[in-house]
Amino acid sequence: MTVPLFAVASGKGGVGKTVLSIALAQSFAKRGERTLLFDGDIGLANIDVQLGLQPKGDLMEIVAGEMSMEDAVSPWGGGADVLGGFDVLAGQSGSGALRGLPERELALLGQSLKLVSAAYDRTVVDLGAGLDTAVLDLASLCDRALVVLTDEPTSLTDAYALIKVMMQRTRPPVVAVVVNMASDETEGRRVYGALTRATERFLGLKPPLAGIVRRDARVRDAIRAQTPYLTRCPSGATTQDIEKLAAAIDAVFAPRAAALALAQVK
Repeated sequence: MTVPLFAVASGKGGVGKTVLSIALAQSFAKRGERTLLFDGDIGLANIDVQLGLQPKGDLMEIVAGEMSMEDAVSPWGGGADVLGGFDVLAGQSGSGALRGLPERELALLGQSLKLVSAAYDRTVVDLGAGLDTAVLDLASLCDRALVVLTDEPTSLTDAYALIKVMMQRTRPPVVAVVVNMASDETEGRRVYGALTRATERFLGLKPPLAGIVRRDARVRDAIRAQTPYLTRCPSGATTQDIEKLAAAIDAVFAPRAAALALAQVK
């Protein structure tokens, strides 16, 4: 079985992308889905740090041929065979050594990831922020991309730029949008509307809104405690938003994916 690779991306840093990636992985796992979380931030990986995880291996060792991708998988919370637990493929924390990885090496990494993903129900790829070649190459290897933005003007413009350059690739992923750290649903819809007015006018497309996640000051506490947000804050509005997003994600992507497939056939 081929498992679609699901990327979480952002045009700029500081929008809560990695926290959201971890929370989605945990939400999928809590729903009984075997989940793999891949740290695709080639420039500055940190998922293992946020989880307080000592990984068995990392991407540097995989690329160097010192370890297979299968052997580098590390369990969190009991691993993917335990309800609520998931597996992690870590990057190399605090290092930008893989930033200049050649396109061929990235392609091989992507092929290995797809093979490993066959053992899972979900594979979440936490991409690095920005428009680096490595980010775009990894995004092109994924089937779906969730673009994360906030109400900051720079986040809005950078999210638009990211969608634009992804759509210019030979094999673009199917894109949806999540507004993170919103004060309320009204603000979230305003931000989404501002983004899609630009994408409709200049790109001729309107990515669907996957969800709105409200702001919670306790996110910083979870990061400092090296504990997933959903573990530290199992109830509350933000947790409800994330779990709602996880439950609806397939329905959000399905119509656009079907339309894209039909267009390619024609």
